[in-house]
Amino acid sequence: MNPWTPTWQPQGTVYGTLLNFRREWDLWSPRMMQDPHKAAPKAPVLYVKTANTFSPAGQDLLLQDGVTEVDIGASLGLVIGRDGQVAGAALLNDWAVPHASYYRPPVKFRCRDGFLALPEQVTAGQVQDWAALQIAVRRNGDWVQTVDLRELMRDLPALLSDVGEFMTLQPGDVLMVGTDCLADGSRPRAKAGDRVEISAPGFDAVVTTVGGAA
Repeated sequence: MNPWTPTWQPQGTVYGTLLNFRREWDLWSPRMMQDPHKAAPKAPVLYVKTANTFSPAGQDLLLQDGVTEVDIGASLGLVIGRDGQVAGAALLNDWAVPHASYYRPPVKFRCRDGFLALPEQVTAGQVQDWAALQIAVRRNGDWVQTVDLRELMRDLPALLSDVGEFMTLQPGDVLMVGTDCLADGSRPRAKAGDRVEISAPGFDAVVTTVGGAA
């Protein structure tokens, strides 16, 4: 990375999407009928990654406040252009503190400092270019997960359309399509000393070393 070349950071709001992969949806379906909602969500379930989470390419993730491990959240972020259409996309690592509930705002789990690892640059393109994208996750060089966008509950056009039913995405905003779980419902995890790489054909990889608190 050229130290004189600025790396990409979102210029708007970053939104994450929950329960947008079939495996996790199926695992959670029985609980969707329980309190407090007693029904499956009819619209996309979104949350915000606040600006303090943005971690430029090449920056380590520091674990603090007693956190000893984090969930790896490989995702594709759709970047909104000036005309309100998708201008490009980027691989992202949507880190989270492991947690079991979706029924409360996940701020303390997802919005800690540095909890959104970014690539150097956005890849230009259109949503149809990434319909079958497969994102590889490696920890310390070993493969731990493949996130397959063919397994989305709402594919890219449907997600954009359904979000547009209740809010307008602004130029510079980023809409993440979601993160997938493993067969047991958990996500790959990383601890201090681990090196995590998220990659896919045609995209700048996201590489992060996890460090303990100073």
